Amino acid sequence: MADELELLRRADPVPGDGSCFADGPLDGRAEQRLRRLLDEPGPRRRVRLIPAFPGRSRRARLAWGLAATAAVLAIAVNAVLGEAGTSRAVAAPRPLTVRAGSAPVPLGDLVALADAAAAAGAPGLRKGTHVQSWSLGMSDGEPPVTLPEERVVRWRADASHTELVVATDPRRPGRPVLTDEGDEPHLVADGHVISRTTYPPMWSDAPPGKAPPHTEAGLRAYLTELARPPADRDTAPLSTAELLDAVAELLDNWTLGARESAAVVRVLARAGGLRPAGEVTDRLGRPGRAYVYGTNGVRHMLILQPRTGAVLGMEDTFTEDDPRYGVRAGDVMAYRAWLR
Repeated sequence: MADELELLRRADPVPGDGSCFADGPLDGRAEQRLRRLLDEPGPRRRVRLIPAFPGRSRRARLAWGLAATAAVLAIAVNAVLGEAGTSRAVAAPRPLTVRAGSAPVPLGDLVALADAAAAAGAPGLRKGTHVQSWSLGMSDGEPPVTLPEERVVRWRADASHTELVVATDPRRPGRPVLTDEGDEPHLVADGHVISRTTYPPMWSDAPPGKAPPHTEAGLRAYLTELARPPADRDTAPLSTAELLDAVAELLDNWTLGARESAAVVRVLARAGGLRPAGEVTDRLGRPGRAYVYGTNGVRHMLILQPRTGAVLGMEDTFTEDDPRYGVRAGDVMAYRAWLR
């Protein structure tokens, strides 16, 4: 912490032995330096976090207030985690880029590969998940902050399960990680345990508690039940955006087998809207095929395993600037990578 403390000391515009220290008013010079430090002429505003995945019933992050001290902390964190010479997003990942010259493969063509993998029957379906995520917190007048976490959910034979959440960023192994644990952003060590919870036995005959089917029709009905309340299930079919959200929630609860993965590819191919973009390497270094879909100023990217069609990850990227929250076209809103 010595480096971080030194950064804070250099950022403090008031000397420790100054007459204006503590609760007294700052003199004109100190006020000018503080305003320059905060890079904003007016008062700080209260942070309002936006969910990483709009339209989803995700665990809400609590809003926190950032006054001058917290703003200094953000600057120090940016110096530790951010790119050299930048004062923008803290620990924000760059959007994935499609490999130049790679040939796009239509989603329909991947169905045959997924079916061939499913014919082998392995791997099988398993309840529980292992996912790494980056969720963007945005606020009026503040730089966006990306909070990287890793979550592992394991179920036991008696229907009890454990959930382990740690702060980690695979792009910078061993480096400090930014978290909002305790409702305020601060640095923790890589691998810091945010929560470890054991849940008693529980059963459910509704998604996502019940096992997903491996037929196209069955899975489409399952995803519809997952995405919509009963009164809306017999209306129009799920949109591509709704399907992607439902598949993400499914993967947050189950590790799909080869047959279930093939059914996911079939459902998405039938829905249309996903445009093949080419080859990418995901954030965990795995080769994948990218399929993109744009709506409401956001580009959704689906990354599939080239030979089996298994979902490796999803990325949401802004396609338009939003000065209110300090985001620009090309900034990553959220990313999730699922592991077996």
